[in-house]
Amino acid sequence: MENVFDAKDAQNYIDRINNLVEDTHGLWGKMTVDQMLAHCSVSYEMVYEPEKHKKPGSIAKFILKTFVKPKVVGEKAYSRDSPTAPQFLITGRKNFDEEKKRLIGFIQKTQQLGPEAFDGKESFSFGKLNSTEWNNMFAKHLNHHLSQFGV
Repeated sequence: MENVFDAKDAQNYIDRINNLVEDTHGLWGKMTVDQMLAHCSVSYEMVYEPEKHKKPGSIAKFILKTFVKPKVVGEKAYSRDSPTAPQFLITGRKNFDEEKKRLIGFIQKTQQLGPEAFDGKESFSFGKLNSTEWNNMFAKHLNHHLSQFGV
């Protein structure tokens, strides 16, 4: 698993994103490349712009922590066509260049803050996570979708 907190690994993600073009097509799934970039930013929005998203209620959070968290923060890769949580669904087209710039900015900010800033940090849906769990969540999601678009 790559380490989003490592400058070299973070730059690798940025290089992969920079290899995308507006008409890059996915190898599977229904998202367009601009939607995928916006979709990948949602994980970071929940950290840096939490006011954009509704927090799950106590019953939903229990279900998420119990059943979804191990799949999201573990090291096993997502399978193709994995279900998408409702708050991650992106409808309509987005501005490719803006979404690319936003996602790269989130990756850079996360890398610069480092693992110390995330160790024990409260997740929107899963409670407190350690820095390894945060890394796995970010890295696995990026890898899944960048691979989906062939980069």
